[in-house]
Amino acid sequence: MVAPLDTNPEVHAVADLHTDLARSHRIEPGGARVPDEVVEADLAAVERDGYVVLPGLLGADEVRRTREELAELLGPLGRNNFEGHLTQRVYSVLVKTRVTDALVQHPRVLALLDRLLLPNYLLSQLQVINILPGEKEQLPHADDLFYPVPRPRPALSVSTIWAIDEFTHDNGSTVVWPGSHRWAEGRQPDGSDRREIAVMAPGSCLLFLGTLWHGGGANVSDRTRMAVTAQYCEPWLRTQEAFALSVDADTARTVSPEIRRMIGYSIHPPFMGSVNGLHPGRVLES
Repeated sequence: MVAPLDTNPEVHAVADLHTDLARSHRIEPGGARVPDEVVEADLAAVERDGYVVLPGLLGADEVRRTREELAELLGPLGRNNFEGHLTQRVYSVLVKTRVTDALVQHPRVLALLDRLLLPNYLLSQLQVINILPGEKEQLPHADDLFYPVPRPRPALSVSTIWAIDEFTHDNGSTVVWPGSHRWAEGRQPDGSDRREIAVMAPGSCLLFLGTLWHGGGANVSDRTRMAVTAQYCEPWLRTQEAFALSVDADTARTVSPEIRRMIGYSIHPPFMGSVNGLHPGRVLES
């Protein structure tokens, strides 16, 4: 189970987690507009299974525009078995397009992140993944395995996979192992473990804990399967993408305050992330 944020008095004793040391840059929860009953139902599914499918978050026109713009960014095939030799990936997405911003900061996603991670959580990475026909099944993995904290433990990250194309049983849809977020250190999926395929309509989102075992499925169809994945982590962890280097100052000024906060222009109290002893947002004011 995921512990509520207010169950750790030692963390809250450090400082007000919603603001910086000077208490001049307060952060409001990003998912405040989502009804409590919706958040509770989503959270219950995540706690039980390790994941939840959020259907129909994007309309047909938004999906079409997203697919068209991202298709222009697709490039070479993957470099290894994990990336996929028949899979195209787009990295450093924030400096190439604004079309994925709405996915990164969708209120339904942020409402869960507000409950699962500490305030001022960070965007860890943002990618476009396009699985081509003939691609093999990806190696099963959990997204926060690289953090050297033994399992079982609370997740240190949360991932989303957005269906830009339809996710079907045969076109490379994500495979998940329900309940695997509770597995002990060293346990990996085998043939005896129940697995499910995330079948989703375009515009839907699969959200799962960083401790959940999953992987891209084999694409035995004659169609591609495009997705956008955004991963988020606790504010005291190192992110997968070094946004301070990959995102220039002009882009940081252009994105929303929510995304700007998530790429590092924020403070984890009392002063983690500061620049010259001040809030990093001041760098953009010069």
